[in-house]
Amino acid sequence: MTEQNEVSNVEESVAPEMENAAPVSLSLQELGTLLQIVDLAVQRGAFRGAEASQVGAVFDRLNAFLSQGQEQQEAAKAAAEEENAEAEAPAEGE
Repeated sequence: MTEQNEVSNVEESVAPEMENAAPVSLSLQELGTLLQIVDLAVQRGAFRGAEASQVGAVFDRLNAFLSQGQEQQEAAKAAAEEENAEAEAPAEGE
């Protein structure tokens, strides 16, 4: 019973701090760095054989997420450049 009370006390003391905290975010660059760290750790044998499949699955999911995010950024950049080109075109013709 005391363990449950201790957990409740910890949750109550953390809750007000969480409400005032700024939202946490990670950039694609930071996630890419994390991917490199995992790759390096695997190369150096930081994980046991039994853990390799789990680490590999997370690595693959993160890699796919980063690829998708990069594609979306490139598409958004291309669309923005196209809009800028269209906006400048009438000004040149006048």
